[in-house]
Formats: sequence, structure tokens, C-alpha cells
Amino acid sequence: MDHAILIMAMLVFVALIFDFMNGFHDAANSIALMVSTRLLTPQAAVVWAAFFNLIAFLFFGLHVANVVGKGIISKEIIDNAVIFGALSGAISWNLITWWFGIPSSSSHALVGGLVGAGVAKAGTGAIVAEGLIKTSVAIILSPLFGMLLALILMVLVLWIYEKSSPYPTERMFNKLQFVSSSLYSLGHGGNDAQKTMGIIAVLLYANGYIQGDFHVPFWVVISCQIAMACGTLFGGWRIVRTMGMGITRIRPSGGFCAQTSGAIALFIATSLGIPVSTTHTITGAIVGVGLSRRVSAVRWGLASRIVWAWVLTIPCAGLIAAISYHFGSTFLK
Repeated sequence: MDHAILIMAMLVFVALIFDFMNGFHDAANSIALMVSTRLLTPQAAVVWAAFFNLIAFLFFGLHVANVVGKGIISKEIIDNAVIFGALSGAISWNLITWWFGIPSSSSHALVGGLVGAGVAKAGTGAIVAEGLIKTSVAIILSPLFGMLLALILMVLVLWIYEKSSPYPTERMFNKLQFVSSSLYSLGHGGNDAQKTMGIIAVLLYANGYIQGDFHVPFWVVISCQIAMACGTLFGGWRIVRTMGMGITRIRPSGGFCAQTSGAIALFIATSLGIPVSTTHTITGAIVGVGLSRRVSAVRWGLASRIVWAWVLTIPCAGLIAAISYHFGSTFLK
């Protein structure tokens, strides 16, 4: 019994490390635009984003956690080795992309990890087709939706303030970014932290610590929100540079439009229980802002590197997870 509890505690700790890294890796999503438009210093920006990451559980249900916990692979085949493999695949891919400063998706790294470990244990029959298809479709639609909405908002802003003096207009939008960045950080904390909640909850369920129907205990909810907020406080500065200054030049009005578009997309996805990528969403929105000026305003070479990272995330994380599952199955008994 003591050995089993020790293994459980270790896996929960690894899951919280992933959640911390999710906040660390995705801090750029919340703060890059505030930093690049000089709304806040990097230190103040991460504190601002971390606070709204922390309180996100007060505003959203747990639909995403339920999908991750039982909607990607069958919860009946999940054991300690599967969870170990899934987390190892996701964490490894996050570290690789962080090192190269590429804003990949922690969410889809986790999905890839779950699929890879699940298939390694039980074959393709382990996959819950409906949940995986819904998540895969969101990979394509979330950046497109963010891009289209940001483009529309930016065009409206340019049209409404066409005859206004640029300086006071941008100064106004600089202040409005406090609102848009708060909403985006809420959406980020609400969608991303729930993925780790689902992992820990299904781990508890598989080991008999959750009786009755599958649900997420409150201590899991608050632990995941704290871990993500702490990760955001440390920030992934390599990716901040890519997101805030690498894709296109962003002014305060563009930052407001991108963050607002991203927040709307995340609010909708979270309410529908879809584990989308906050990285995909805000990157698409930034591209939309650039397109509102001209096509050449977007650095398409860098954007193509990001797209390739998106394409490779699920299969690469899945491959690492499958290898890690076989390794974990030998000692996580």
C-alpha cells in the first residue's frame, strides 16, 4: 500500500510539473503583447497574467477536464504507466520547443502523449474517436477563428479611428489592453489548467481513489490553478520574443484586438469542453492583426516554422510517450 501511494504521489507531482511548465511555456501567450507594446514591464506583466490564471476556476466549469480525463482515450485502459508515458511525452516536447523558442501547443502535446501511451498499451482501440476528432478539428479551427476575428476587429478599429490622431488613439488602446489581457489570461487559465486536472482525476479514478462517477476533486482544481499561475510567474522569455516581436509589429490597438479575439475563442471553446491550444489561438490572432495592414507585414518564414511545430506536436509527443510507457510499465507496478 505504501508503495502504491508513493507512486501515486510521484505521478501527481509530475502532472503538476507539467502544469507548471504549461504556464511557463505559455506565459508568452498572455504577456507578450503587453510587453511588446510597452504596456507593462515583463515582471509586472507576468504577475498580472498569473493572477488571472489563478482565479480562472471561479468563472468556468470543468468541461475540458472531463474531456481530457475520459474523452481522448478510454478511461478503462488508463493505469500509472499510461499517465507516466503521456506526461513524459508532453513535457519532453514542451522542453524541446521551448529551447528553440517555438510556440508549440502544450495542450496538443498532452493529447499526443495520451494517444501515444494509450495506443502503446491497448492499440488503436484505446482511442475515443469522438473526442480525438473534436480536438484535432480544433487544431485547425482555433488559429483560423482567432485570425479571422482579429482581422475583422482590427479593420473595424482602423475604420472607426481613421480620422483620429494616432497618438491619443493608441494611448487609449494601451489602457484597454488591461481589459483584453485580463480576459485572455482568464481564458488561458480556464482552458489549459483543466487539462492537467483531467489527467490527475483520471489517475485517481484508475487507482480507486475516486468512487462513483468520474469527477474532479476540488483539491485537484486548486492545485492545478496554483501550479499554472506559478509557471506563468517564471515566464518563457524565449517564446515571448517570438510571439511579441517576431511574427509582426504590434501596436496597442493591435494588441487589444488580438487579445480580445483570443479571449473570445477561448471562452467559447472552454464552455463547449474543447481542449484548444491557447498558443494556436493567439498566434492566429497576431497574424490577423498583421494582415489588416498588408500581407507582407507578417513574417511568413517564422510563421511557417510555427505551423510545422503544430503539425509535429501530436505525433512527436505520442512517439516519446509510447517509448516512455514501455519504460514506465516495468517499474510502475
